[in-house]
Amino acid sequence: MAENNFIDSIKIYCKSGNGGAGSRHFLREKFKPNGGPDGGNGGRGGHIIVKGNSQMWTLLHLRYRKHINAENGYGGEKNRASGAQGEDIIIEVPLGTIAKDSETGEILLEIMEDKQELILLEGGKGGYGNDYFKTATNQAPQYAQPGIPGQEKWIQFELKILADVGFVGFPNAGKSTLLSVISAAKPHIAPYPFTTIQPNIGVVKYKEHRSFIAADIPGIIEGAAEGKGLGLQFIRHIERNTLLLFIIPIDSTDIQNEYRILLHELVKYNSHLLDKKRLLAISKCDMVDEEFLNSIKQQLPQEIEHVFISSITQQGINTLKDTIWKLLNS
Repeated sequence: MAENNFIDSIKIYCKSGNGGAGSRHFLREKFKPNGGPDGGNGGRGGHIIVKGNSQMWTLLHLRYRKHINAENGYGGEKNRASGAQGEDIIIEVPLGTIAKDSETGEILLEIMEDKQELILLEGGKGGYGNDYFKTATNQAPQYAQPGIPGQEKWIQFELKILADVGFVGFPNAGKSTLLSVISAAKPHIAPYPFTTIQPNIGVVKYKEHRSFIAADIPGIIEGAAEGKGLGLQFIRHIERNTLLLFIIPIDSTDIQNEYRILLHELVKYNSHLLDKKRLLAISKCDMVDEEFLNSIKQQLPQEIEHVFISSITQQGINTLKDTIWKLLNS
């Protein structure tokens, strides 16, 4: 995904079409100069529809669409002919997108499947023509209904990435390097913090043509849940991951404490993240020998399974994939 091309939140004014007015028409023919009412009904206004597209990963295509208006329904006509419906507008979005009322925060819909279509705003219903109101006691009604106005709202579209595994760690923990090694993703990598400023996604090939999707989330820092650093902006992408892979480098001053801080930030943001499966990967293990790894095992958090890895030497990478696959399918 190219730099600055990842957009995961956008606000758009949306309006569905107004319903067409019913016709107030009377039949007038050569031999029927005083024919009865024959006004047709108005057509429905166009819907605003949201559709899932599994080939999309960003809301970038909506960046310049600040106003989306569906077509109004057409008015009814003589001879009881109904007006045409207004054309619907279909907004294609990546899977994992939610649409919210930007004023109230109410979630209006959520797209989770490819080609799934949900109506965001219904078009206004067309009005009845005067033929509809004809009765035995009122054989020449002089009125018809106007169409019902369409709905209009400022809509906040938000994308929460659908990935099997979400990488969690402090800046410069080796998350991007790991993703580049186990998948075809090419995230920007450099030896300083906050090289990742947007989520990166990669498809990880596993045995027998199987695969899973991994997402590298920008580094979390202590206080991220209160808005510090970049973490808060992207923590929501972790909400839909099945497994959280905590990545902490072997040269950390206190691996157990670092894990506690990361977990604490996630829980402060959303306590339900505690219910997700977790795995700890100790990265950059090419920096130490086997004896050091054995000596540090007792200092690791005991309630979470761990794997020692090195993206440089490939140490533990196959074990990591096996463990992830086991947890995803347990």
